[in-house]
Amino acid sequence: MQGKLVIVTAPSGAGKTTIVKHLLAQENRLSFSVSATTRPIRANEIDGRDYYFLTEAAFRQKIEEDAFLEWEEVYPGKLYGTLKSEVERIWNGGKHIIFDVDVKGALSLKNKYPEHTISIFIEPPSLPILIDRLTKRNTETPATLATRIERVKYELTFAGSFDHVIINDNLELAQTQAFDLVHNFLA
Repeated sequence: MQGKLVIVTAPSGAGKTTIVKHLLAQENRLSFSVSATTRPIRANEIDGRDYYFLTEAAFRQKIEEDAFLEWEEVYPGKLYGTLKSEVERIWNGGKHIIFDVDVKGALSLKNKYPEHTISIFIEPPSLPILIDRLTKRNTETPATLATRIERVKYELTFAGSFDHVIINDNLELAQTQAFDLVHNFLA
C-alpha cells in the first residue's frame, strides 16, 4: 500500500512537534515517521521513538547506502533524515505517514510524492516570540542559540512553498486548524 503523507514543518520553537502529537492522538489512521539524527539525545527522548540517534559515521554510511528518502546537514555535524525503511514500515502497516521535519526535508518529501502529500507550515506569531520560546527551552548555549535564530529567519522565508500555513499564536486554534486540514485530506 502506498498511503498518504502529512508533512508538518516549521522553524524550531514554532510548535510543530506539539501539533504533530495532537494529530497523532486524534487521527488513528496516521503513524509517526521517526527521523534519524546525529544530534545528542535529550532528556526524556527515547531512541527509536523520538529519533533514531546515529553517530555521524553511521549516518554518512547510510547516505552512501542510499538508505534515505531525504537528508540534510541542518547544522555543522548535525544531520537529519528520513529513512526509506521507515516509510515502508508504516505503509506496510496500512497507515498514512505524518512527518515532523525541517523545512528543506519537508520540501524534498513534498517533491517526491506531490500527488499524495499535504504540507503544513507552522508559523510563529512573530520572530521575537519565537526567539523567546527558544531561549526559555534552555537547551542551547548562547552560540548555538544565535545559530538557531539565524536558521529560523532563513526557514521563515519558505512558508509560501507549502500547501497551508498555520500561525501558531493560539495553540488550541492551531491544533484545530491542523486537524481539519488533515482529516479532510485523508477522507
